[in-house]
Amino acid sequence: MAGVDLGGTKILTALAGADGNIVRRVKVATGAARGLDAVLDRMVESVREAAAGVTLAAVGVGAPGPLDHTCGLVYDAPNLGWRDVPLGGMLRDRLGVPVFVENDANCAALGEYKRGAGQNCGHMVYVTVSTGIGGGLILDGRIYHGEAGGAGEIGHMILDPLGPPCNCGRNGCLEAFASGTAIAREARAARDGPLAGLETVTARDVAAAARQGDPQAGRIMRDAFIHLGRGLAAVITLLNPRLVVVGGGVMAGGSGFLGVARAEAARWTYGPAWERVEVVPALLGPDSGVVGAVALARRE
Repeated sequence: MAGVDLGGTKILTALAGADGNIVRRVKVATGAARGLDAVLDRMVESVREAAAGVTLAAVGVGAPGPLDHTCGLVYDAPNLGWRDVPLGGMLRDRLGVPVFVENDANCAALGEYKRGAGQNCGHMVYVTVSTGIGGGLILDGRIYHGEAGGAGEIGHMILDPLGPPCNCGRNGCLEAFASGTAIAREARAARDGPLAGLETVTARDVAAAARQGDPQAGRIMRDAFIHLGRGLAAVITLLNPRLVVVGGGVMAGGSGFLGVARAEAARWTYGPAWERVEVVPALLGPDSGVVGAVALARRE
């Protein structure tokens, strides 16, 4: 089995043995600016490289944006510039094996549920904070997709309709306040300090500067995680999960700020829901999505 975690900036592909354990990984840049066909070519090349010398039974793919998991159609992936892309069929034609597609955050939720922080937790929410922000819902031990497959799009909950623009075309989404893209945007707007004037600054750079004591970087990170906490409060109040698992690329560098989000969530969550929930970092780190993609291929 192989799993593919397709992100806005990177593609992580893994080969797993019969027991589900990953035995080989391949990581490449997504290159979304080069267009759909170029991204598909990168995905296919990474699968073939990971599976060199092995006959694959199936491939699981975690893809961004709302999608129809029954046929592998990606409705809208703003960070890739995709609309109505039949990803499952296109990859199946190129690879010659069954391909199963799931929302990337759902895949990460499945990975943490099967082998990470959410093992044996039947009511779990996974939130990924990376280039964008996504969410995956495990309710009664199963991925909850919603009527049209778009359940869990936590990043596009509106926190402030007068807030900054989001790639989805609206204003004030959680993603526009707390994603890696939003953190980098705030850093580029800095007028002084070590981040000022850096056109290529990333959220990882901001997190590193914050860890080194730069007050401006620290403020940017705290503001992002405050907004994240407010988003979590709404989700926890609505769904009353036992566990919220937070992962993604921003968490890799900014895990020290999770306490800020936790405190803000505690402030705004309706009391009974907060009394039973834990907010924890992902156990699998950057492997959450690809482990889930492998689990998806094995399950299907």
